[in-house]
Amino acid sequence: MQSTPSNHKQVVQHEFTQQAQAYASNASIIDPDRLGRFVRAVHPSSEARVLDVATGPGYVAMAFAEVCREVIGLDLTSAPLAIAEATRQQRQLENLRFQMGDAEHLPFGESEFDVVTCRLALHHVEDPQPVLAEMTRVCRTGGIVAIEDLVVSEYPARAAYQNRFEHLRDLSHTRALPISELLALFTANGLEVEHIYTDQLTQSVEKWLANAKTSDDRAGEVWKLIEQDEHSDLSGTHPFRQDGTLFFQQRTATFVGRKLPPRS
Repeated sequence: MQSTPSNHKQVVQHEFTQQAQAYASNASIIDPDRLGRFVRAVHPSSEARVLDVATGPGYVAMAFAEVCREVIGLDLTSAPLAIAEATRQQRQLENLRFQMGDAEHLPFGESEFDVVTCRLALHHVEDPQPVLAEMTRVCRTGGIVAIEDLVVSEYPARAAYQNRFEHLRDLSHTRALPISELLALFTANGLEVEHIYTDQLTQSVEKWLANAKTSDDRAGEVWKLIEQDEHSDLSGTHPFRQDGTLFFQQRTATFVGRKLPPRS
């Protein structure tokens, strides 16, 4: 039985329907170097069966389909999946399919996959714990669960400042986590972290807001918050100006964990 979307999931579906084309065209999402680094960090077998959760326009799934036997990309929203499917057909990737589904209730049995991934999506869920639990459930013992996501400061006030303007920009943004909290989630779910790397995305505030189709009133608040951050160092996103354009830096972290055998 398909679960009824919560109010927040309806917000996610709304936001990623209106953002679908802009998101799919975003250089940082398409970036082959970032995708390649993610695949290399997982280091999958050519025989691996892979699930990409919250696949969006499907670029992560496609990157794994280039090197693995079978890949499924799952997402809550139909608009980005339509873009993903069109691209799949263009690339003639016959070992890849896309389907709708809820990350909190994955429509697969236990231990079905060798690799389960999720990229730049956990900050859009109300509670990451059930999502990571489901990802772990459908991964075989000894298999890999890998997540890349935005991360925020370990200092709560600084983390809250960034999450505030991220949410104003995109109402589907719930909370990006600090690295320590993501590590604790992996451990709580029986995943032993084998590899972590960090990176950053440099965003033009104007373009970043335009891509999300942020309303004028909320965009105005975001500008004020980031300009205050530029002068007072309030979040760790290091706003700066270049040729009159205001930029800031989103930090990301990637965690690659191996599923341990059940504890006796």
